[in-house]
Amino acid sequence: MKFYSVLFFVTAFISCKNGKHTTQTESDILKDSLTMEIENFRENGIFNGFSVSIVDDKGTLYQKGFGFADIKNKKPYTDFTIQNIGSISKTFVGIALLKAQELGKLKLDDPVNKYLSFKVANPDFPDAEITIRHLATHTSGIVDNEFYLTRNYYLKEDQSLDSVSLVFDEMQMFNPATSMVSMEVFLKNTLLEKGTWYTSETYQNNKPGEVYEYSNLGTTLAAFILEKATGESFDKFTGKHILKPLKMNASGWHFKDVEFSNHSKLYADPATVLPFYSLVTYPDGNFITSVNDLSLYLTELIKGYNGNGTLLNKESYMDFFRPQLKAHNFTERNERNPYNESYNVGIFIGFGYSGYIGHTGGDPGTASMLFFNPKTNIGRILIVNTSFSGKEGSRAFFGIWDILEKYQAKLENQK
Repeated sequence: MKFYSVLFFVTAFISCKNGKHTTQTESDILKDSLTMEIENFRENGIFNGFSVSIVDDKGTLYQKGFGFADIKNKKPYTDFTIQNIGSISKTFVGIALLKAQELGKLKLDDPVNKYLSFKVANPDFPDAEITIRHLATHTSGIVDNEFYLTRNYYLKEDQSLDSVSLVFDEMQMFNPATSMVSMEVFLKNTLLEKGTWYTSETYQNNKPGEVYEYSNLGTTLAAFILEKATGESFDKFTGKHILKPLKMNASGWHFKDVEFSNHSKLYADPATVLPFYSLVTYPDGNFITSVNDLSLYLTELIKGYNGNGTLLNKESYMDFFRPQLKAHNFTERNERNPYNESYNVGIFIGFGYSGYIGHTGGDPGTASMLFFNPKTNIGRILIVNTSFSGKEGSRAFFGIWDILEKYQAKLENQK
């Protein structure tokens, strides 16, 4: 408390050139203190650039960018800088499915083959129907095989590839844009036994609905089914029913949908720039946004949890946030990290063991977290443009996350 008193005394009586005095509020002082603490973490050099936000059910309490979106050219990373955010994208698939159900286009408990021109079935259990809900709860039995990493990432056209690595983390390949295939072709190649990229690891040896196994392919199949059920592409459907209503004007699923000049460069490590890329399976992880836009979305999720959302009706939001699984559905459950979304799951929304609701994200050059506390209705967002690993990287990432938690209740009280 002594620190705040001194800081308030110093800042409250600074004279402007016109002779007037400026007075900082307690909220301003808290935000300045929060910014300084985060800056200390930025100076360790783990991340070239990142953005953070604290929100509640009324709006944004704090948001700011740190470091650089382009470190070579010293372009600042701001709260309006955009980049892909990884698997937080999956939560949009959940909202979209429930909106399609509201519109009478599909039902979550429908079998997936009702909407497909090709048959998807686990060869070990050919008569066991996979439903949309199984996809949405990661219990379909569909597993990401090796080709998800090697045939899914495609380079953006018209970019310089000088001194840029086309392999990330030894496994993820960046393929030429000219060889990109459609979502349907990718799904057929990976899910059908005669598919080019099918392997024996594509399906678990479990019946649909039995065991939780996180699946990017399953998420993409759910988005593809939405397209077939609604007659609209997934990007158009989510633009109409999510982005436009929330005024997420800086966001989109493809480079053509956003102002590319605002896009951050991505880094494999602080010294190694990565190429710009997109995913064939874009609904599972290629949402491009800013922390400013994503804050609007998180506020809506908190409102929806409390029955006041605008994107879905109350019944749909109840299903979205209802823990769908039981202990027997898990072969293991993470009880160490409260911000791991794999303790339970709603409709493509995750639960930590301590009750936090949200999702994490990770792809080459990006890591992200979006969670809120349902007891306090306060949420946090962190988006970074640099991949990291090991204890030092985790310490920096969660250090920033913990600083946000330290200040969130104080900022809420100062509204």
